[in-house]
This record gives sequence, structure tokens and C-alpha cells, in this order.
Amino acid sequence: MELNAAQRQSCFEYLLRHADDRLVLGHRLSEWCGHAPILEESLALANIALDLIGQATHLYGLAAELEGSGRTEDDLAFLRRPEEFRNLQLVEQPNGDFAMTLVRQFLFDAYDVLFLEQLQRSVHPELGGIAGKALKEAQYHLRHSQQWLLRLGDGTEESHRRTQEALDELWRFSHELCVPDELDIEMQALGIGVDLGSLAEAWQESVLPVLCAATLMVPDDPYQVVGSRSGFHTEHLGYLLAEMQSLPRSFPGAQW
Repeated sequence: MELNAAQRQSCFEYLLRHADDRLVLGHRLSEWCGHAPILEESLALANIALDLIGQATHLYGLAAELEGSGRTEDDLAFLRRPEEFRNLQLVEQPNGDFAMTLVRQFLFDAYDVLFLEQLQRSVHPELGGIAGKALKEAQYHLRHSQQWLLRLGDGTEESHRRTQEALDELWRFSHELCVPDELDIEMQALGIGVDLGSLAEAWQESVLPVLCAATLMVPDDPYQVVGSRSGFHTEHLGYLLAEMQSLPRSFPGAQW
């Protein structure tokens, strides 16, 4: 697909934000490896983490090709500062307890399936292909997080309390999942990106019935986070990246 210089830069930035979502969330989930409540869940979360990091790798690789400056997908993942990341603040939130992790995952998964369903129809053939493969993985991720949300929310008194507290804490980060900015609008107009605003109602229709079935109450929180795509983040991202990037920054240019 032929793009002029300005469009290539916009597409590069668009790819980065969605690669960042997956890298950061994948790293968060990897922190559960060996620590989940049961062995099978430890393996399941590790596999979901690998799916997300694999998706990020493909998107970073495509972004590096578009940029054409010689940077690789590893450079984009490991050699950028926190303020250069464009991931949603939702995905950088700490794991907390198991309920916090699963609520965070469910809110993102419900969005991601809808996002990838549209993105697979991108006029950019490589991006559409990445999205089509990722969609199959995201559908499994959503089934997994939804089943756990139902078990935890409509489970014991303790599991219900923890899950409601997690939802109360994380709901404020869900608003910007489906709020387009100028870059989203530009990418949609080119046929490359997704009509993000059109996902809001479908996301609600996906999420609210599950919360109801899980006996969870939607928080009445007027405050909603914005600005993630412009580089505004919580303090948690800096700590996450310091850990994730420690090896390549300690040994620049090292190869296995």
C-alpha cells in the first residue's frame, strides 16, 4: 500500500499504540507465571501473555519497516522511555489479586475482540493479516476471562467482594478504550484503522450482561481517565518498563 511520508508516520504511530497495549499487558500477565491460584491457570495466563507479546512483535516489526530508520522491533520494545509509550493506562495497572487481574483482562478482551474484528478488514494487507490471526487468540482470551469473571463474581462472598472492588478500581480506565482521537480518525479515513467510536455501544453490549450475570454492579464513577494515547501514564508503567527493559539497557547491543 502506497503512503506518503506523513501518512507513513501516522501509521507508524498507530501501530505503536496497539503494539504497546499488547506488550505491556503481556508482561503483566507473565508476572503470574508460577504464582496463579492453580497450576492450570498459571499455564493459561502464561500462554495468553505469549499470544499478546507475539502480536506485539508482529506490530512492532511492521512499524519498524514503515519507519525505515534501522530500528528493530526489539528497539521499539526495549529502548523507548515511559513517556514514549502509547498503551492504554488500563493494561499497565498492577496485577493486584487474582480478581483484579481477571477484571482488567475482561475489560480489555471485550474491546480487543471488537477492535480486531474491524482491523482484519484493513486495506493494509499485512496489518489485516496480523489482526485476523490475533482475533482467533483474542476470542479465546475473552472466553477465558469471562468464565473466570462469572465464577468469581457469582462465587463466594469473599470472591464477590474482591471482584467488585477490582471493578470499582478499574472501571475509570475503561472509558478511553473506545474514544477516538485525531490519529484514529485519520487511520479510519484511510481504511487502515478502525472506526473506534462505533465500538462503544458494542463494547457495552458485550460487557454489561456479563457483569449482571456475575452479580456485579457497574460503578457510578464520574471520573474517567484520558490521555494514554498522548503519553500520559500512571507511575506503574515506569516500574514495569524498568524491569522489562533492564537486560537490553544493561547490555546494549548484546546478542544471543
